[in-house]
Amino acid sequence: MPSERNIPQVAKRLFIRDGVVRLRDFEAQGIARAQVARWAEAGTLQRVGRGLYALPGMDLGEHEGIVRAAKLVPAGIVCLLSALQVHQMTTQNPSEVWLGIPRNARRPQLSWPPLRLVWWSGAALVAGVVHTKLARVSVRVTSPARTIADCFKHRSLVGLDVAIEALREYRRGRRGTLDELHQMASACRVTRVIQPYLEAVV
Repeated sequence: MPSERNIPQVAKRLFIRDGVVRLRDFEAQGIARAQVARWAEAGTLQRVGRGLYALPGMDLGEHEGIVRAAKLVPAGIVCLLSALQVHQMTTQNPSEVWLGIPRNARRPQLSWPPLRLVWWSGAALVAGVVHTKLARVSVRVTSPARTIADCFKHRSLVGLDVAIEALREYRRGRRGTLDELHQMASACRVTRVIQPYLEAVV
């Protein structure tokens, strides 16, 4: 029977901190790839994706694709339809993981999950970006208010109907305040776009 007792404390601390651990994180702690492979072969660890490992029995749940993308593309920020999914503000179930990434970053090459990229720079990489836990894994995601503002800014990508539905859910479910929404709308330069729809749902 596989046992966590076979894993050194330094590796256990990685799992406690991150939930899912990248191969490069093991290597940064002086743990060789061959050792990680032996643990996986013995069932002491489970491989949950290319270069990703978890403790046996860990279930990444409904957000598995988002969790994997967040770990494999650490510069990425979960946004738009995927952020709506995380915040439970949509009935959409996107087949791709939507990530905002720096304009100067290299395009990620993943076999799975499929990605939909939005290229950001400057304040867009920090404004309204929060950390949340999905299956014990810390994920960077746009806040509910920032996500609404982004949906209206990128309405040609996600659809105006999706943006309006999300705005209604934001207000109905009290996902944030009007002040937060106005602040993010201003940061994303969509105040005039969003205002008529906001007045209709208040």
